[in-house]
Amino acid sequence: MIVKRLIPGQDLKRSLEAIRDNEGLKSGVIICMVGSLNKTVLRMANGDIKTINGPLEIVSANGTIAIDGVHIHLAVSDYNGIVIGGHLMKGSTVHTTVELCILSSDKIFKRVFDPETGYDELVILDE
Repeated sequence: MIVKRLIPGQDLKRSLEAIRDNEGLKSGVIICMVGSLNKTVLRMANGDIKTINGPLEIVSANGTIAIDGVHIHLAVSDYNGIVIGGHLMKGSTVHTTVELCILSSDKIFKRVFDPETGYDELVILDE
């Protein structure tokens, strides 16, 4: 298991990609993510991109880390406790901290374009 703490100002998605690269991670699953963000950039189910300004608390996060992509769904709450969630995009910056636990897999995760969905989708390979 990989356990990391992100510090103020770091981009959450770019940091996940850097952890993958620096740790030589071929596949991983987010099992824990807690902390706060200054803002978050999310892609909604209809493809729209929303930027939500904070501070925001991360209330839920899950997803996969592949050798060539990161697919994370994130839910955050504002100061009123109102929650919004979506697909994590670059531009979501750490406010005070983000604590991460990533479980590695013995499989290799890869993201491959799927013409039916229009997105890079997960392909699982044996090592």
